[in-house]
Amino acid sequence: MLISILGFSFQSIAQGNLLITPIRLVFEGNKQKENLNLANIGKDTAIYSISFVQKNMKEDGSFVNIDKADSGQMFAEPYLRIFPRKVTLAPRESQVIVLQYRRKPDMVAGEYRSRLYFRSEKNYKPLGMGNAERDSTTLKVQLIPIFGISIPIIIRTGAVNVSAALSDLKLDIQQNTIQNLKLTIHRTGNISLYGDIIIQYVPTQGKPYQIGIAAGVGVYTEINKRYMVVKLKNTSGKPLKNGKLKVQYISKGETKKPVVYAEGELDIK
Repeated sequence: MLISILGFSFQSIAQGNLLITPIRLVFEGNKQKENLNLANIGKDTAIYSISFVQKNMKEDGSFVNIDKADSGQMFAEPYLRIFPRKVTLAPRESQVIVLQYRRKPDMVAGEYRSRLYFRSEKNYKPLGMGNAERDSTTLKVQLIPIFGISIPIIIRTGAVNVSAALSDLKLDIQQNTIQNLKLTIHRTGNISLYGDIIIQYVPTQGKPYQIGIAAGVGVYTEINKRYMVVKLKNTSGKPLKNGKLKVQYISKGETKKPVVYAEGELDIK
């Protein structure tokens, strides 16, 4: 089971008893070294191998595995070193993984990205193989999930720029009361976007209040737009009306102060 994490509102993620902090790393400026903390939150000793994988984001936010970089995409793996590449963690034990960035003079300005993949290693043995010679019609199979998790590692170098816009805001009403907001994020520039989609309901009378959020939304360099559907938390039990929705796409964790990438509004009658 491979879980690729685009991003969450938390600074750590866990899968298969492995806890990782932080959930993404960005090398920029003079930064050449970063640490990742791994922790075994399970009850058994666990072994994890660490490697790089390459993925492309699609316009619906899903990922596909790739071997070669597409147009507008550069891999970070050739410029990074990892130590160690395999860890053994006792229950409740933690260990630091070190990533070192090796800058090269011929690097093109822009963003380089790969994903660091942590794979659970176990001694998997199919059941019933000892009886196979005595009774070839009987074979027991034990299905054991192989847990894995990957996080983005990003390098930014040279002159970089990015901007965003929101379009195609549309309210999707289901079963009379359940409402989703559909929208499109547009990206221009030579680096990716990463932030939160925050939605406020602004009634014609009364104070605005938050009604929806999508945390850790990325738009990577291989795509120029991403389609989103955000579920609205409408606790009134009635469709929203007589007001407007205010939508903001706000940067997260990569700048000292949050930056509003883009804004949009949708009138509701």
